[in-house]
Amino acid sequence: MKDLYNHITPVQAVAPVNVLDDTVPAAMEIDLVDFNSAVIEVSCGTKIAGDAGTITLALTHADDDGDGAADSYANVAAKDVQGVTPASGVILTLAGGAVAAAIHKFGYIGGKRFITLTVLEAGNNANGTIMAINVIKGHGLDVPAI
Repeated sequence: MKDLYNHITPVQAVAPVNVLDDTVPAAMEIDLVDFNSAVIEVSCGTKIAGDAGTITLALTHADDDGDGAADSYANVAAKDVQGVTPASGVILTLAGGAVAAAIHKFGYIGGKRFITLTVLEAGNNANGTIMAINVIKGHGLDVPAI
């Protein structure tokens, strides 16, 4: 078996939360310094038929401003993400009505130091949908020798 444990660093971007009417987690900024890859893993519970609204996940990215902080954020484009073709930075949409529970994964290959994940909710989502988001940083520059 190969060693994956020492080659990734998971970061909890959004702790499990019930996304419902006007209740969304704060946007989360992830610093990818010293890593050359990232996967975004989104775990979603069932969205019931009675929730006619939508829940979306947007991904933006930014370069270092020269001081180790993020410069201006911009929406990711198709060339920046694997597993989806984003529209205005949106990488995941849970449309109105029933949506089965699922795990979604997206590869970030945009090459910028910072990414931000923003959950948005619109319409009637009175029951809510449980979501959790993790970013798995990989290909670190300082990993133990095998």
